[in-house]
Amino acid sequence: MAVVHEWAFIGVFFSLAWVFPFLPILGARLLAPRKPNAIKQSTYECGVETVGDTWVQFKVQYYIYGLIFLVFDVEVVFLFPWALAYNQLDFFGFFAGLVFIFFLFDALVYAWRKDALEWV
Repeated sequence: MAVVHEWAFIGVFFSLAWVFPFLPILGARLLAPRKPNAIKQSTYECGVETVGDTWVQFKVQYYIYGLIFLVFDVEVVFLFPWALAYNQLDFFGFFAGLVFIFFLFDALVYAWRKDALEWV
């Protein structure tokens, strides 16, 4: 019987984990004022009316450029603790950081050679 009480907390947690996200959504649906009109239903583009087709096709190059930035940005976050603990590292920790930096440099050279960093 004691095992049931230990798992009851987890059951309550999972049931509340499903209920709590839906309470604000349900509350907003029930309590929010609804007064739609043409101005509120229009597309907002920084206060300026759009000219021409609003669905334009972007180059894949912009996506790749942003993805490369994101990857290197996340990897710098991994290097930050290594740099803070630099004085306390043993040889294995130091060498692991150097290997990681080498992989970063190798990825940068690869992206550079593939012209992924060219802003066209």
